[in-house]
Amino acid sequence: MKRPVLKYLWSYAVITVACGVYAVAFNWCYEPNEIAFGGITGLAQIINAVFGRPSIGVLIILINIPLFLAGWKLVGGHLLISSLYAMGVSSLMIDLLNMVHQFSTMEPLLASIYGGVLMGISLGMIFQEGATTGGTDIIARLLKLKVAWLPMGRLLMVIDLTVIVICAVAFRSLNTALYGLVALYISTIVMDGILYGLDRSRVAYVITRKPEEITRCIISDMDRGVTILEGKGGFSGQEQHVLLCAFKERQIVALKKAVSSIDPAAFLIVCDAHEVLGDGFRDPGKDDI
Repeated sequence: MKRPVLKYLWSYAVITVACGVYAVAFNWCYEPNEIAFGGITGLAQIINAVFGRPSIGVLIILINIPLFLAGWKLVGGHLLISSLYAMGVSSLMIDLLNMVHQFSTMEPLLASIYGGVLMGISLGMIFQEGATTGGTDIIARLLKLKVAWLPMGRLLMVIDLTVIVICAVAFRSLNTALYGLVALYISTIVMDGILYGLDRSRVAYVITRKPEEITRCIISDMDRGVTILEGKGGFSGQEQHVLLCAFKERQIVALKKAVSSIDPAAFLIVCDAHEVLGDGFRDPGKDDI
């Protein structure tokens, strides 16, 4: 009983820190430099710029209410509660930080780069803990149920692009949208790196007449598992052994050397792997995204 409580406390502590990073990114990089921000925060930024009130944090909460109600049954209780917490804390932190300190403008390109990195870190941390900041994050999470093969960062990018275009129209500045696109691209890369791992994985197919030797070498020297598949040459009709192996990107040189040294005539195919789950890689989670 004690362990689940500590797990939840740790999860909400991480979300709180991520919300703080989110608020710093917005108040330091986006708002003072009029860089277009996607999602509900971007819509709140537009409304606040046009009408001058209410505050951006309050607007975020008001716009999010119908979206949370719409996603109540689909996202589940834990996601709803943690997302409400993340949305509320991040919105309040934006307003509180704005009251405590007014950030000065900086070089827009620097603001786009640092803002994108900070925003990607914060959203990646929040998503990793099974929460969202509301708004388009909920929309993306719901879409993820239908298109599970598409990374979360890409889903958010598609949704946020529309808001960025609206921001450019509202601020009457093409640069606002262009810098916003730079920040959005960077945040997407950083977010997917946190969610799916910065150390990318590969999958190799090895067609060889020496499957036992290569298999032993991969298992002993690279500490990776191998699956032996039975194949047949389409032209020759000869029986062939096909080795299937998932490995870290940094191990590709070692794999090539091992295969070429044992069987120079082997046929090697290396493919990118979006995600590899299991022993030696990332453990699958219940609320994996």
